[in-house]
Amino acid sequence: MIEVTRLHNQTIVINADLIEFVEETPDTMISTTTGKKLLVKESVSEIIDKVVEYRRRCLTVGKPKRKR
Repeated sequence: MIEVTRLHNQTIVINADLIEFVEETPDTMISTTTGKKLLVKESVSEIIDKVVEYRRRCLTVGKPKRKR
């Protein structure tokens, strides 16, 4: 899940796994696999960074540390 800001300053959390594509038109529009379209304040590169960080957290949460 990533947090984004709609154009009228409402913060929402969306499921990053449902993002199909993101485009700037000039506002940033997130299209989901469910057919929904969201206009947000963040740039495409900010959305990419948020998704990468989300996936990084998913892969490291609960992962046991290696013993040496």
